[in-house]
Amino acid sequence: MENNELTYRVKEGMAYKWIAVISILVPVVVAILLFKPSRVDLGAEWVYFLPHLNAVINGAAAVALLMGLYFIKNKRIDLHKASMTTAFGLGAIFLVSYVIYHAAAESTSYGGEGLARSFYYFLLISHILFAAVALFPILLAYYYGYTGKYHKHRAVVKYAYPIWLYVTLTGVIVYLMVSPYYTH
Repeated sequence: MENNELTYRVKEGMAYKWIAVISILVPVVVAILLFKPSRVDLGAEWVYFLPHLNAVINGAAAVALLMGLYFIKNKRIDLHKASMTTAFGLGAIFLVSYVIYHAAAESTSYGGEGLARSFYYFLLISHILFAAVALFPILLAYYYGYTGKYHKHRAVVKYAYPIWLYVTLTGVIVYLMVSPYYTH
């Protein structure tokens, strides 16, 4: 085995390890924050604006994802990369904002009844489950696209893209449904 190939395999192995660690660590940290009994006192009311900001970020990420699909279908690789990088960056900003909010504020309960309540909880639970597993294929797809491994990128995107789009869209819908019940 040549030295270049060995170096390549070591780098790729490290990338896979980092992707796996991040994909496990992020949902664990989020779960801990959601279920911990006390909140971090940030001493400011600004944290109560974050759910509204998060909905805007999720909506913008969904638009970037849809634009990315449009651009790749029209063979505009440069614009596809820009759209997907935008969606990726928005996802990172969302995650930081989401963690800050849930570290500092109590979750808001949905107050609707009947079929709307069932629909809300179906969306919320499916949103949470898909969000928990979405990070691994998203990071893998981004890595493959960034490193030019397009055949692997396309194989992963078949799963990553619909999950990611579902999570961004349901995040906005869940927000719109629960927002009338915010007390702040």
